[in-house]
Amino acid sequence: MTVADALYEWENITQQSTKNFMSKRPREVNAGEDVDVDASSNPDLKQETTDVSHEEEKADMVTHKFEKEDENDDDDRIHLPSSTSRSNMRKGKDCPYLDTISRQNLDFDFEKCCSVSLSHVNVYVCLVCGKYFQGRGLSTHVYTHSLETGHHMFMKTDNGKVFCLPDNYEVSDRSLDDIRHVLSPTFTPAEVQRLDLDVRWARALDGSEYMPGLVGLNNMRANDYVNVIIHILSRVSPIRDFFLQPDNYKQCRSMLVQRTGELLRKIWNTRNFKGQVSPHEFMQAVMTCSKKRFVIEKQSDPVEFFSWLLNTLHSDLTGGKIKKQSIITQCFQGELEVTTEKGTGKGKAATAEEDIVERVPFLLLALDLPAAPLFKDVLEKNIIPQVPIFNIMRKFDGVTVTDDIRLGRRHMRVTRLPRYLSMHMKRFTKNNFFMEKNPTIVNFPVKNLELRDIIPLPENLQGTKYDLIANIIHEGKAGEGMYRLHVHRKVEEIWYEVQDLRVVDILPQMVALSESFFQVYELKQSSSVPVKYEVKQL
Repeated sequence: MTVADALYEWENITQQSTKNFMSKRPREVNAGEDVDVDASSNPDLKQETTDVSHEEEKADMVTHKFEKEDENDDDDRIHLPSSTSRSNMRKGKDCPYLDTISRQNLDFDFEKCCSVSLSHVNVYVCLVCGKYFQGRGLSTHVYTHSLETGHHMFMKTDNGKVFCLPDNYEVSDRSLDDIRHVLSPTFTPAEVQRLDLDVRWARALDGSEYMPGLVGLNNMRANDYVNVIIHILSRVSPIRDFFLQPDNYKQCRSMLVQRTGELLRKIWNTRNFKGQVSPHEFMQAVMTCSKKRFVIEKQSDPVEFFSWLLNTLHSDLTGGKIKKQSIITQCFQGELEVTTEKGTGKGKAATAEEDIVERVPFLLLALDLPAAPLFKDVLEKNIIPQVPIFNIMRKFDGVTVTDDIRLGRRHMRVTRLPRYLSMHMKRFTKNNFFMEKNPTIVNFPVKNLELRDIIPLPENLQGTKYDLIANIIHEGKAGEGMYRLHVHRKVEEIWYEVQDLRVVDILPQMVALSESFFQVYELKQSSSVPVKYEVKQL
């Protein structure tokens, strides 16, 4: 074979290879050669074209499949996944991150909102650092926090379920029950009945001991006036028992009612991680419902807050039906008969021909203190007057006249005794220039306050003695100072002094010597329903 023949043969082989691998491109031909590009006339080209078409269809199907999967992935990023199924649940021994939980960093007293988006929906708490984040799916703040910090254990604040991220499986282990109980404390009816029977102390994580029901409340700035009222409500057994069981008010949608129940359950929780409670969420509800009348930053009158809180809770529990009975009125509501003399005041009595007699319900009684002396004694020291509580309570005996320019001359007497009698000593008076505090000491009995000596009751009636359970004191000048509380713990028969986080025991004699501002007495009888005492006409 000559060199020319070899070159010609090599050219034919090259052209055949080009036709096989690049069937869509026209093959190179010599000058003057006829070209047949019809696939039907060339079986090899037809077969190759068919194969290419099948490959293109497969490629289109695969591309469409991946595009659909990408769309599903995008949906997963937008819509949060639902609760995991049983097949995606693991026991604690199968989770390698269970021991990373740090209970010292957990604090469920503050508002449960995402620390990034400030959203209250679908909030999880990191069980490692204690921060709150929203969501659990891809591209959520919880998922991002898990990847960035290496924290894997999260608990949903709504139901207490624990999840491990980013693997996204639920963890089921009994060792997590203590965290759930701190997040949302629960009480059985048997436990509630024994709260005033068992002398029980609890131990926090740091080893300190605290008394369930008498823990310190955090003063965030100037909310000491709220702390003392919360402690009083926690000592009123029917109200405490009512709010410790959420089933009693699960139909009530009031945020104030729900936050009150949560706070009282935390105060009486025997498995707290720390020996104090912060009323932050409760104060948020108070500021919202009172339209910033009571705030954290400014101190207010605890008696005004007490009256507002009881009326608001009663209205929310009864659905706005004021005349309907609630746990609030069953405990604190009594009744007064008010007689206004004709021709006095600026109301109906001013033009009436006869005295006007009305029955008025009350939640607390306001007691007037005698005016402080203007002069000093021989030693140039201020004289601190003293007055028995029986003297200032004669305002409600039905004989003593109370003069008021607007309301007229009135006689008031108690016609129904509540189970819990609340009394306010009016120490602060405001003139045109400043507010003044009355330093008068009120002498009162800690036990066995006999109202029969004040109110004319029939001889055969029983149950007119009251025992003191709480006593609020104001320390400092008018418009300043702090409020603290003396509270009686029945189970030990010991008095304690509470001032925010400070809880110490004191002698009963020290309670009687204090400048009392607000008191709550409990009727010495077992019935939780207030008894109506009809008083004879004088």
